[in-house]
Amino acid sequence: MFKVDNDKCLRCGMCTGICPDVFSFDDEGNIKVNNEIINEENIDSVNEAVSACPVTAISKEEKENKD
Repeated sequence: MFKVDNDKCLRCGMCTGICPDVFSFDDEGNIKVNNEIINEENIDSVNEAVSACPVTAISKEEKENKD
């Protein structure tokens, strides 16, 4: 699961340009992540967007196990 820290985010749109299916702007101008569509076909683009973020506002969080 990927997350954007919108307090750090510059809203430059780098991630949305690299991987627009996963990263997009919401109505308030913040970046949102559509984690439901991340798959083997687009994970390289997602990782490229994460690496390209100039302020490292995108992070990957492990899903919590619900036993």
